[in-house]
Formats: sequence, C-alpha cells, structure tokens
Amino acid sequence: RADPDVWYRESTRKSDGSAYYEYVLLYTDDILVISDRAESILRKEIGEHFTLKEESIGVPSQYLGGKMRKVELQNGVNAWAFSSAQYVKEAVQNVEEYLSTIDRRLSPRTATPLTLNYRPEVDVSPELDAKLASYYQSLIGILRWIVELGRVDICVEVSMMSAHLALPRQGHLDEVLRIFAYLKCHSNAEMVFDPTEVNLPQGDFEKQDWSFYPFYKEAVSEGDQLPPNMPKPRGKSMTMRVFVDSDHAGDSVTRRSRTGFVVFLNQSPIYWYSKKQGSCETSTFGSEFVAMKQACEYVKGLRYKLRMMGINVDEP
Repeated sequence: RADPDVWYRESTRKSDGSAYYEYVLLYTDDILVISDRAESILRKEIGEHFTLKEESIGVPSQYLGGKMRKVELQNGVNAWAFSSAQYVKEAVQNVEEYLSTIDRRLSPRTATPLTLNYRPEVDVSPELDAKLASYYQSLIGILRWIVELGRVDICVEVSMMSAHLALPRQGHLDEVLRIFAYLKCHSNAEMVFDPTEVNLPQGDFEKQDWSFYPFYKEAVSEGDQLPPNMPKPRGKSMTMRVFVDSDHAGDSVTRRSRTGFVVFLNQSPIYWYSKKQGSCETSTFGSEFVAMKQACEYVKGLRYKLRMMGINVDEP
C-alpha cells in the first residue's frame, strides 16, 4: 500500500517462533525475496507462475547494477554490503573510450571530485555545442545513478553540476570528467548496512517545555498520526537518525543555500540528499531552518512508508 513494488505477508520464524513479515521486492525483471525461506518462495510459489533463470536463483550477489555480499563486522554482527564498483568501472571505461576519439584522457591521479574552490555558477568558459551538451547530460545521468547506488562521496558535486544541464559550458564538462577521474582512482568503495542497534545518550536530547508556544496545543493534538490502514507491526523496532546541515548562501550568483542530509536506520545509511533551497535566506539560521524543515518532511514520509510495510516505528 505504500509502494506498489513491495509485497509482504505475515510469517513466523521456525527457529524461535517470532513473528515477522516476508517481503518480495520487484524492479522491472529483478526480484528480491526477504524471508527465512526465500529460495522456496522463488521456486515453489513465484516459479509456478513465471519462468525464472536457474542461474539467477540463490543468495543475491547483484541488484540494480551493484554487487551484494554478506560480511561479518568486528562486533560479530552479520551485515550486507553493497558495491557499485562494477558499474563505476564500466562507466569510466566508456568515458575513456569516448575521450580517446578526441585525443583526451582522464587524469591519472585525482584526490577530490571537483577542483578546489571551483564554483560552476560563475564559470564563463565557452558554451558546449549541441553534441557535447548532449554528452554532458548523459554523463550527469550516469553519475546520478552512481550516487543512487551508494556513492555518497560525490552526491554534492553531482548535484552542483546537475544544475547546469540547460546550458553546460566547457568548464562544466571538464569538472564532470574530473569526477569520473576521481571515480577511476576510488572505484572500489563499498557501503555496509550495519543493523547494530544504536544506544543514544538520553542526556543529549533533553525535553523542553514548549507549552508557551502559540501553536503547541495544535501540534500536540495532531501528533504523529498513524495510517488508518497500516498493518500490525512485526519484528524489532529500530532507531532513526538524521544528520542535516546547510551552507548559507553557497551559490555565489543567486545566494541560495544548499540542503544536505543523511538518514540512518540503526547504523545503516538508507538515504542521502543534496539540493539547492528554493528560497534565498538572509541568515545562517534561516538556511538551517529550511534544511531542517526539508529533512523533517522526508522523515515524515519515510515513517509512513515504514509503518505501511509493517515495521515497528515507536520513537517520536
């Protein structure tokens, strides 16, 4: 009900009798089953109605262009790791093949995605012709997918360069190629989804008295409204953490700020965001307030989706 590509049903673990939900995730022709008996579901239930490739049935090793593997952390916890290394290497290879046709090459050593202190909004280099502009747009599309596959280290830079799709310049193309050179030098990054529970010091979040605020009663009465048709929560609860910040007047031309935030469930990063704000704030407080507002709006939607998937969300 929260996502048309996610199917779930109630189940019970044979090991300890605990209740949980089995999930089937669909993306075009990719199927990912999350269950204690995932292979049985694929073969005996889904396989009865659809033709499945025998070699593709098993513990997931690749999903949406990325490699998956199980890892054991230092604390003995088993976790999943996701890597976009294969997709990144193929993308870099395609870029190098294109550059060889115009007698160019990627820089062999690149420590940062963009040149230090580079500001794309003040770049006045020559505009790209139609062919190169189209190529620039395709490169941005590839980079945006790489960010989706877990390369958080280039999230801000790709967002900055994406703002110039309508009128890309030679300097913009050079910096985008620099991002690919950076990826070539740092292609083996891997994101680990650590399920370890988080013990937050309660003293860091002291409760305050907001009863004097004019809209306090209205906010309390509305509260965190639960979806009327949400399924009964099963399984363990989790701790959601959000790290949010902004750069006041980061755009040298429009003076607009940029919002950035990362969302963690327990100790697993699940969402990252970087985008220019729609308003022009006159103070650091204003830009950070807007950033907090955007992060809270996303979290509100995420809490709704998790609850509609039967996940226990019991924190305020």
